[in-house]
Amino acid sequence: MAIEDRGEAKVITHALARDELSRLRDVETEQVEFRKGLVRLGRICGYEIIDGRMETEYVAVQTPLTDTMGERVKGLDDVVIVNVLRAATPFVEGLLKAFPRARQGVISASRDESAGMADDGSFPISIDYVKLPEIRATDTVVVADPMLATGSTMAAVLEAIRSQGPDPEQLLVLSAVAAPPGLVRLNESDPGAELLTVAIDDELDDDGYIVPGLGDAGDRAFRTD
Repeated sequence: MAIEDRGEAKVITHALARDELSRLRDVETEQVEFRKGLVRLGRICGYEIIDGRMETEYVAVQTPLTDTMGERVKGLDDVVIVNVLRAATPFVEGLLKAFPRARQGVISASRDESAGMADDGSFPISIDYVKLPEIRATDTVVVADPMLATGSTMAAVLEAIRSQGPDPEQLLVLSAVAAPPGLVRLNESDPGAELLTVAIDDELDDDGYIVPGLGDAGDRAFRTD
């Protein structure tokens, strides 16, 4: 299984995930290829979630020649994917290739860069829009954001999701890269959420950006830098 327990988070170690992340990190990767890379990475992560976090069941299958037994994934109709705008949009596009029947939610959340990072490493967070489908106790909820830096934004997003109804069976936070301070914050603020990432990076700089990271994923994906 290509998901390894690294203590603060589970890391998706699939070779193609690592390959795509290396391309995303490269400063020479331009906008179109960056967006396509996030889509591809989201798809790979989706397949790894299915393989590592979802059960299968045996079913009877009629082939052109005879009856046989096959396996199908359980719970694919009980998946909710939450897009943390805006950088997660192409990432979620990839996830939906793995979960084509998933219900979708959108949360617009951003940190106040002008306020600067507080002494505890947090930022003030503004949540401007929340639109979620009904979340049931049997659901697997995947909250996607390519960058998990200080954890301030994701902590606010998870609080908004928790306030909407019953806790889902599984609440997964998926990122491409994560920084240790953000993982610590989320483990403290919402220990019931499982943190999945493709890489745990070294640190945050003085402005709260992940190092080595991949830059501002939203700016690179939408060419707004």
